[in-house]
Amino acid sequence: MKLDSQAINMIKRPHTVTVIGCIFLVAGVIGLAYHITELNPQRPFESDAIWVLLVRLLAIVGGLFLLRGHDWARWLLLIWMAYHVILSAFHSMFELLMHTLLFAVIAYFFFRPHVSAYFRAARASHANPHN
Repeated sequence: MKLDSQAINMIKRPHTVTVIGCIFLVAGVIGLAYHITELNPQRPFESDAIWVLLVRLLAIVGGLFLLRGHDWARWLLLIWMAYHVILSAFHSMFELLMHTLLFAVIAYFFFRPHVSAYFRAARASHANPHN
């Protein structure tokens, strides 16, 4: 399906993409601010803090690029959420259920037909910005 520049401009970012992108941005920033205090600059790899901060940065990057219409960002954020489902399997049943529910809700909204159409149009727009 070829989209001309007028069709691309008519497809607006779905509200669910905006909300999910902002949630990941906020969660990443809050998590980064919270966990930065755990980092020991002299020995950054002695604790898990550097890895936790990296995961939080991925949420921020994913949220930002999701809002910019990059399809890879929705995959990054879905993988980010799946990672949290796996991590919560080692914690309480409630945590596992909540992360699994969040994963399912996010996946549902990321792959709705109009959301997929938005990302296809945005991909075409990013590939050929002179349309």
